[in-house]
Amino acid sequence: MDMAWPVITMLLAWVAALWGAQSRIPGPRMDLLNICMDTKHHKTKPCPEDYTSQELHKDTSRLYNFTWDHCGKMEPACKHHFIQDNCLYECSPNLGPWIQEVNQSWRKERILHVPLCREDCEQWWRDCRTSYTCKSNWHRGWNWTSGVNKCPARTTCRTFEAYFPTPAALCEGIWDHSYKATNYSRGSGRCIQMWFDPAQGNPNEEVARFYAGARNAGVMPQGIEPLLLSLAPMLYLWLLG
Repeated sequence: MDMAWPVITMLLAWVAALWGAQSRIPGPRMDLLNICMDTKHHKTKPCPEDYTSQELHKDTSRLYNFTWDHCGKMEPACKHHFIQDNCLYECSPNLGPWIQEVNQSWRKERILHVPLCREDCEQWWRDCRTSYTCKSNWHRGWNWTSGVNKCPARTTCRTFEAYFPTPAALCEGIWDHSYKATNYSRGSGRCIQMWFDPAQGNPNEEVARFYAGARNAGVMPQGIEPLLLSLAPMLYLWLLG
């Protein structure tokens, strides 16, 4: 059995090395609560900033030079959802469990698959279905030659409903899967709410704690499991000896 010890020691060293390397690979953040993303308008602490809020309410915001009115005037009820969506993205401290590192010139992090409450997604779709757009993915593919986003060549302005036939198509597709449509309802503690009364507390804090706890409880760096399994026979033989 003495011969097994060098092999076991070597495998344990590989596990430790892989664990350390995994922490340096881009992926989900481990500090999951009360944080803001490292994006173009990075904030050192979670807070709704006056400048950010004012800019988000403009038809063409200086934050990203992005205009909602790329296919004519967006309906006010529809625009209201995009303002709220951007306020959540820019200022919410409760998106940590879904922040992913990215290698892009204008940001270092993004959100991915944030579970959006069913009512928020459905209302967003209902209020925007008669407004117009020319793209189903607003994260990429715009014509920026004028300095603001314009419809690319060979695209056609159609109703939101034409590009997004269902609420899920809108909520999941428009920002390249930043959100995930769910069947969870507001107040369930399992989905992020865009809309809530701050005087009644922030329900998204409970949601972030739940998903952060679930993620941290199940953390095992990729590639560790096969190595641990390879140790099992060696340990079994050592115990028999």
